[in-house]
Amino acid sequence: MDVMEIIKDAFVFPSKDLKNLLIFIVLSVVASAFAFGGFVLYIGGFIVPECFMWGGMACIVSMIIGWIMSGYLISVIKSGIDQDDKVPGFVWWDNFINGFNNFVVAIVYFIIPAFIVFIVAYLTNVFGNFMIVAQGIMLQAEGSYLGYSTSFMSGAISQALINLAISLATTVAIGVIVFVIFAFFQTMAQARLANTGSLGEALNVMEAAKDLRRIGIGKVIIVVLLIIIVVAVINMILSIIPFLAILSIIITPYLVIFAQRAIGLLYSDIA
Repeated sequence: MDVMEIIKDAFVFPSKDLKNLLIFIVLSVVASAFAFGGFVLYIGGFIVPECFMWGGMACIVSMIIGWIMSGYLISVIKSGIDQDDKVPGFVWWDNFINGFNNFVVAIVYFIIPAFIVFIVAYLTNVFGNFMIVAQGIMLQAEGSYLGYSTSFMSGAISQALINLAISLATTVAIGVIVFVIFAFFQTMAQARLANTGSLGEALNVMEAAKDLRRIGIGKVIIVVLLIIIVVAVINMILSIIPFLAILSIIITPYLVIFAQRAIGLLYSDIA
């Protein structure tokens, strides 16, 4: 499909079935309420220990609802892959399983770049440079407290700070690039999960990368950028006009479905 056709179709899609949209909105509100309640209860647990248990239970409920919503979004991607104009309904157990699988996909596609960034940080000696700076500052503070001169350390600390800044900048720059790349891979992995129903296929990083090339890296980037622009513009309008902020309860779930539908339509080129 043409890029603009994808965006137009995806933007209208959630409104084609208000019942399922309403269910998704309600689930998002309930999940958010349990997540917030769990956080508050955990804070309260430092005063009333029993609150830790209730906070944990609230977080588990929020997570389960989140998995169901995530699984439903996989079915939305599938509808886009099949170019089916009918909005999928909720199939609770299937949605839960797909949502759990999607959670596993997200974890794996986060761990890999995180591990790469850790290796880069090790090779650029971020940890060593940080320890040198920390030890130098501590020795300087100790010297000032005990009354002996520490001026000779200033140069060493300055050099260590420069080394730390260089190593950190290198690690952050590479980290951003790696995480962006794997974010695109994860998007393809979600589409593979929707298309095949197989967690193994979704976790095949090499095939996800090949799917990206098959569709066309340029086309994928353009669609993703357009999705981001649409979401950003609508959120900016909501933030500028205060009394419209309440609509974010409805608009945010709508935009989430819109984005997933667009990903499905994008993947339909090679399905």
